[in-house]
Amino acid sequence: MDTLDDIKPQSSESTLSYTNSENSDLQQASEEQSVEQIDVNKENESFREFASLTKTALIEKLQEILKNPIEKIDKEEVEGIKQYFYRKHKLEIEQQKKTFVENGGIETDFTPLPDEDELQFKALLQTYKDQKYAYAENIEKTKEDNLKKKLSILEQLKEIAESGDVGESLPIFKKLQQEWKSIGAIPQTKVNELWKIYNGYMERFYDLIKINNELRDYDFKKNLEQKIALCVAAEKLAIEKDVVVASRMLQKLHEEWREIGPVAREFREEVWERFKTASTVVNKKHQEFFAGLKAQEELNLQAKTKLCERVEAIDYSKLISFRDWENKTNEIIELQHQWKGVGFAPRKENIKIYERFRTTCDHFFQQKSEFMKASKAELDANYEKKKVLCEKAESLKDSTDWKNTTDILIQIQKEWKTIGPVAKKYSDALWKRFVSACDHFFEEKAKTFSSKKVEEMGNLNLKQELIDKINALKKTDNVQESFDHLKELLSQWHTIGHVPFKEKDKIFKSFKDAVNKQMDALNIDAVNRKLISFKDTVEKMIEGDHSNQLFREREKLLRTYDTLKSEIATYENNIGFITAKSKKSDTIVTELERKIERLKEERNLIEKKIKLIDENLQ
Repeated sequence: MDTLDDIKPQSSESTLSYTNSENSDLQQASEEQSVEQIDVNKENESFREFASLTKTALIEKLQEILKNPIEKIDKEEVEGIKQYFYRKHKLEIEQQKKTFVENGGIETDFTPLPDEDELQFKALLQTYKDQKYAYAENIEKTKEDNLKKKLSILEQLKEIAESGDVGESLPIFKKLQQEWKSIGAIPQTKVNELWKIYNGYMERFYDLIKINNELRDYDFKKNLEQKIALCVAAEKLAIEKDVVVASRMLQKLHEEWREIGPVAREFREEVWERFKTASTVVNKKHQEFFAGLKAQEELNLQAKTKLCERVEAIDYSKLISFRDWENKTNEIIELQHQWKGVGFAPRKENIKIYERFRTTCDHFFQQKSEFMKASKAELDANYEKKKVLCEKAESLKDSTDWKNTTDILIQIQKEWKTIGPVAKKYSDALWKRFVSACDHFFEEKAKTFSSKKVEEMGNLNLKQELIDKINALKKTDNVQESFDHLKELLSQWHTIGHVPFKEKDKIFKSFKDAVNKQMDALNIDAVNRKLISFKDTVEKMIEGDHSNQLFREREKLLRTYDTLKSEIATYENNIGFITAKSKKSDTIVTELERKIERLKEERNLIEKKIKLIDENLQ
């Protein structure tokens, strides 16, 4: 058994020497060490807050923190403020050096300018370290005082254990036990040694001094009951879901175990083995938990690396429109959401991978900002061009030179198509202004030409005759020949001029019914039918001299065409992401391919419609 002579409390000089050494180590740590060298436990909300603060704001933040008692100050929060302060300080020095070199200076001759903020920040850090030193010194002093108190109790227990005077010593012995339990923590290096000596004296008191068997058995029984209760508590910790909490609770149980006196010899080994076995189960789960946590952190690092690579792989040369940038922005935001859902990476890599991701995202949004600035200038230029066309159309809307003015307005409308977009807040109003001027002219022109009724009646008869010819068509064995004959009759229809307005819908319905009947007989596909029907619509616009309506229809088709192209590209891109080989993934790919095929058919139809309009606008 260890003796009291083996345990000496540390003097105040030795304690002070130890703490001064610790303080010296802290002082030697460079305040300006790089971000990569600072070991940060976790990427938390505080760090994200500090990244946006200025050096002055960081100083104020540290001042506010130091108003709290030292034991309530979060060490990592202070370390985070220090990290971001010196990162900003380093950037300022680098900028100074860059300016110095750009102005003709030699880099090796560069000396940073004095920084009052840094001096103030260092002073605050020194205050914090001094407070920590004082607090640690006070704790160590308290532990040393507690050690002296317990050594004093051990001296008294030794005297009682060796005196053999049970009757008078028993109350004193019990009192010393209570005093022992009420004394706080002592230096950790002395805990086990003191406990062994203390336990030894108690055992000697019961074993060597022939104490009353009834009292001895009573204490042994009580101690056994308490240790069995601790065994039960330790065994229950094996099913505790939070292994960290279980480990902490187990440490407290061990502390309680040390404070309980001995048990009868026949139970000592048995009860200790039970407690030790339960402790082993908890400790093993604790070790396995942190091993698993480390493996998960490696997986998290891989996941975060892939997110970085996806942002870094952006091809900025393909981002040429607002829609492109908006779609890519939504993709970046989604990746940022995914990042937040991934847990911590290994401690040494966590800050580096975060800086990599944030830097890449910042670069994207910087490029977007530059694109938006350049696009704004283009939008403003387009606005001025379209404004000039509006003024020109408005100056012509009351003209009675029908032929020349019609040609000029059609030319203006074509020019309008060549001008790019304007800002959304001006687009609708500008378009309405332009269309209103054009519509006014063409409506006045239409009124002027209403005298063509006789010609329109003749056209009505011609169209009726043509409908009769279509109805009389007979299908031959050569389907293509029959279809060509039908198209020839349809072409004749478009060469016939206007009919009376009241008869317009009726004669067109008869024409449409006759055409559909022949198409059904010839099994003409839906695309050709739609083109034929659209051609009729175009002809009606031309017949009514509403070329402005035809122009608007073309704009509408172009917007639909762009939308279809975007949808096709999106679906084709989605197919590229589906790499798994399974029945479910094959079904999804098949469905996407069908949808893409339908969209391409619709896109091709739109192309033909636009081409048809362009032919009639020439």
